[in-house]
Amino acid sequence: MLVHMLATRSARRGTFTLASGRQSDLYIDARLTTMSPDGLAIIGPLALERMCARGWAPDSVGGLTLGADPVSYAIAHSSALARTPVRAFTVRKEAKTHGTGKVIEGPFQPGDKVVVIEDVITTGGSALKAAEAIRAAGGVIVGVLAVVDREEGGRKAIEAAGFAVESLAGAQEIIAAMG
Repeated sequence: MLVHMLATRSARRGTFTLASGRQSDLYIDARLTTMSPDGLAIIGPLALERMCARGWAPDSVGGLTLGADPVSYAIAHSSALARTPVRAFTVRKEAKTHGTGKVIEGPFQPGDKVVVIEDVITTGGSALKAAEAIRAAGGVIVGVLAVVDREEGGRKAIEAAGFAVESLAGAQEIIAAMG
């Protein structure tokens, strides 16, 4: 069901420059799925199930804004319904220049066991940037969960940094479902 949604809503063929700067003939805008009501309803429970299967029991989930935000919120909502509460937070790309100057917004607490959330892994850079900020704030990373792994080396980069990676869908599955 999720792969079908990603294939029909989020994936496009053409010539694209990705956030990593790489050129690709496949663009996956996961937000078209992760920000839809039915996408959120599927992603939250599925992500909880995958985290549980991995033995990850996070206190909170979050990642670099904007891609991680709806996924984190879907997980938090599903965890409340399942009576296994997991808090969601957002990692800013840069610290605020006003107020408290926070990089992490939301109910994250130092010492939290955290699953870093990513919408699409390409190079792994966004997940690693979020992990760095989370660690600097006192979080303990238990894993990285992505909606989509583009299967272009990002998983290996994240694993090389010492983090286990789980993805809900892979690029090849999405391409196959595009028809």
